Amino acid sequence: MTHDEQPHAIVIGAGLGGLASAMRLGAKGYRVTVIDKLDMPGGRGSSITQNGYRFDLGPTIVTVPQVFRELWAACGRDFDADVTLTAMDPFYEIRWPDGSSFTARQDTDKMRAEVARLSPGDAKGYERFLKDSEARYWFGFEDLGRRPMDTLLGLAKVLPTFAMMRADRSVYAHAARRFRDERLRMAFSFHPLFIGGDPFNVTSMYILVSHLEKEFGVHYAQGGVAAIAKAMANVIRDQGGSVVTRTEVDEILIEAGTAKGVRLAGKSAEVIPADVVVSNADAGHTYDRLLRNHRKRRWTGARLKRSRWSMGLFVWYFGTKGTRDMWPEVGHHTILNGPRYQGLVKDIFINGKLSEDMSLYVHRPSVSDPSVAPEGGDTFYALSPVPHLGFDDPVDWEAIGETYRTKVAAVLEDQLLPGLSGHLDASMTLTPPDFRDRYLSPHGSGFSLEPRILQSAWFRPHNVSEEAKGLYLVGAGTHPGAGLPGVISSAEVLGKLVPDANWTPAAEAPRLAAE
Repeated sequence: MTHDEQPHAIVIGAGLGGLASAMRLGAKGYRVTVIDKLDMPGGRGSSITQNGYRFDLGPTIVTVPQVFRELWAACGRDFDADVTLTAMDPFYEIRWPDGSSFTARQDTDKMRAEVARLSPGDAKGYERFLKDSEARYWFGFEDLGRRPMDTLLGLAKVLPTFAMMRADRSVYAHAARRFRDERLRMAFSFHPLFIGGDPFNVTSMYILVSHLEKEFGVHYAQGGVAAIAKAMANVIRDQGGSVVTRTEVDEILIEAGTAKGVRLAGKSAEVIPADVVVSNADAGHTYDRLLRNHRKRRWTGARLKRSRWSMGLFVWYFGTKGTRDMWPEVGHHTILNGPRYQGLVKDIFINGKLSEDMSLYVHRPSVSDPSVAPEGGDTFYALSPVPHLGFDDPVDWEAIGETYRTKVAAVLEDQLLPGLSGHLDASMTLTPPDFRDRYLSPHGSGFSLEPRILQSAWFRPHNVSEEAKGLYLVGAGTHPGAGLPGVISSAEVLGKLVPDANWTPAAEAPRLAAE
């Protein structure tokens, strides 16, 4: 069989989940075409350069590097030959308004010391929390998260374990059972915010993140996550596939209940046939827009409207000149807490209200990767969780965006980066409308559907579509969920669902140079 005779797979979206899916399909013998509306691969993991400062737009860390190594190995490649990871130590520092702080590290003894320093009476609770976290890792990540969850029988098999592990309890509620100090309750419950979840409502299965960090560390990819995306695109091209950018898919074409290809947006409305269609577009966008002319049984517009979506994000990206030796106590990752925890989270997720106070996640990659900024300078981003656009009275970001950015800058200058305003050399922001327009994310949400228990596993959009044969879904809005390990695992699940193409290349394709 020649290359042109291979079964053709189209992947909609070049996010990390879409790129990983294309790699898996290429390894299974498919001729793969990846189509994305942006000007580079990576989706939320892409980057923008301004005045010599490179800004990673989305994810900043790699927490489970073996999922990438296994992906590369499935393609006969070596991940570490293509991507350089740097271990973070410490992972991050959490700061509170009272001046106290908590430094998270991989070393268990140092973590015990940090817990004891803040609250000696919580030492035993920390040991219990570690055991809780490890148990949920083996079940929630290694078992549930790496296999299909598209049948009711599959759901029935895991329900007893869900019940035993009290998956109905929230992450915060579980942390509150192990820690008495409110600062530690926050420090061991905030992680769902990294995947769009309300710690006071998402399932306690997500305490597994603490085990991920302790067991596998937290890493930074030199060149940013965008460098991983570029390496993935190179593997796809080496396999004989293609990555088409600046091109948007307008519709998935269905014939007799089976996906048969896509129609592109624009004047040409070009139709591209396919044997398999994989959507890495947001699950909500896939069902509401790309399948708008196909009758849905489960993921109807009404169901999507009833669904709970992850929060929006306000992200200020800025570069500073002459600051490489300033702020020596500010590391790669810092979390600045506002005066409220539960109240702020409730305003964001439940009330849909933009609060006067804020908490910020601050990323300073230049301490680990000087190439992100001109010599002597720094690259930053400050992320503030905010309500998505789906509430009755959404925030008017066009009117308030610059005012909010000024407030973020004031918090940073007051609490973390004194003298910041005198060193600014580049600045840009992304708000929920930008997420809606750039990433086609419903309501401008940052991470698709919120990972509540009744929007997880079988209750989440399946990796094999319930609405059409030959259609598959990957990425943050599908099983197992958001975050780099989640979206890469969604491609692993896809690989178990899509049949092999029954094609073997005559010879290995030549290795392409990196972009």
